[in-house]
Amino acid sequence: MKFVDEFRDPEAAKALLKRIEHDAALLDEPVRLMEVCGGHTHTIYRYGLENLLPQNVDLVHGPGCPVCVIPMGRVDDAIWLANQPDVILTTFGDMMRVPGSNESLLEARAKGCDVRFVYSPLDALKLAEDNPDKQVVFFAVGFETTTPSTAVTLEAARKKDIANFSVFSNHVTIEPPLRAIVNGGETKVDGFIGPGHVSTIIGTHAFDFLVEEFGMPCAVAGFEPLDILQAVAMLVSQFAHNEDKRVDNQYARVVRAEGNPAAKALLDRTFVLRDTFEWRGLGWLDNSGMGIAPEYAKWDAEKRFDVPGNRVEDPAACECGSVLTGRIKPWQCKVFGTACTPQTPIGTCMVSPEGACAAYYNFGRIDRDATAQLAQS
Repeated sequence: MKFVDEFRDPEAAKALLKRIEHDAALLDEPVRLMEVCGGHTHTIYRYGLENLLPQNVDLVHGPGCPVCVIPMGRVDDAIWLANQPDVILTTFGDMMRVPGSNESLLEARAKGCDVRFVYSPLDALKLAEDNPDKQVVFFAVGFETTTPSTAVTLEAARKKDIANFSVFSNHVTIEPPLRAIVNGGETKVDGFIGPGHVSTIIGTHAFDFLVEEFGMPCAVAGFEPLDILQAVAMLVSQFAHNEDKRVDNQYARVVRAEGNPAAKALLDRTFVLRDTFEWRGLGWLDNSGMGIAPEYAKWDAEKRFDVPGNRVEDPAACECGSVLTGRIKPWQCKVFGTACTPQTPIGTCMVSPEGACAAYYNFGRIDRDATAQLAQS
């Protein structure tokens, strides 16, 4: 890739859309594709891609927004940690406004808690070195994309033996939620647009189970408009021409089939799969959360502190869980754009930069018919 413009070329987009339209005309029934990653959702609605596709090719949103899938109880646990004496709680900026049952971390900071956002967990480790009289806790979230940076930080803490640093791990893996969606039967999905950033770590082979066990195709995609259109073209072609289902790698300029072996080995050393972990919208999923390995227990906040671990139901009005699993579109939520906005979020999907509700709201998408009419006017 030389220039970003290469992946936003109108003529190339027209050619891909012509290919999609040709193959869509051969379909016996509509095809519903789930874009797993919130980054894909934002590209789709920023550039209006959903209105360029044929009516029988539909895109729905998946559980690939790392902030969105964290349940309210884990946010409450982080706020509890922030309230402990001599604790500096650190996290990424998009976690600051995520609502807990009573308040967010930003509101806790306004009340006097020492809560700081960092760009990297290594920044949190530096804070611990600079503040030896404080306990610095990093509230870690994210899929396999961000987990290696936490792993590197754990190794650095161990090497330097920094005793006043710990990690509250909320890292998760991508396979279990996809299994849950397919097995649940509540969301009609025919194929998946696979997450590009996650795949740089785990590789495309990680999605082979979708084909081998469920006969569902997947196309791992990048995040530019042409990336997504090409992934859609790859998937629609498999259905239109009755091809054997497979995992395609649209993001070959970045992703390899085997992923990043060094990063995967690092994760195997520093993390272990939890028996079960709670997800917003999906409940408790086995082997889906990444806890800190016993060799690094000294830097595990859940071992260092008596974290309450209370589980909290989402507000009755919030339908983030249904949005995350593709059961509804954001505009179908009763509080979308009224009581729930980026300024006054009720659910995580409206807070996170990768949240589907934020994408709909920020780019003016209400429903397909309305936006299609607007585009033609």
